[in-house]
Amino acid sequence: MNKLILKANWKKSAGKLKQQFANLTDDDLLFKKGMEEEFFGRLQNKLGRTKEEIQKIISEL
Repeated sequence: MNKLILKANWKKSAGKLKQQFANLTDDDLLFKKGMEEEFFGRLQNKLGRTKEEIQKIISEL
């Protein structure tokens, strides 16, 4: 996943994720530089999916 693309489109992508997964909150989707593992961990806990599955979902948005 290209980090530049993710950063540039994150607000749009976060909105789409919230539509797709109603149980996600703004705090769950908080993405900070250097905190990628924590971010994926939060999503893994909420969605019950692997990091690779979450990366695929995000890349397909």
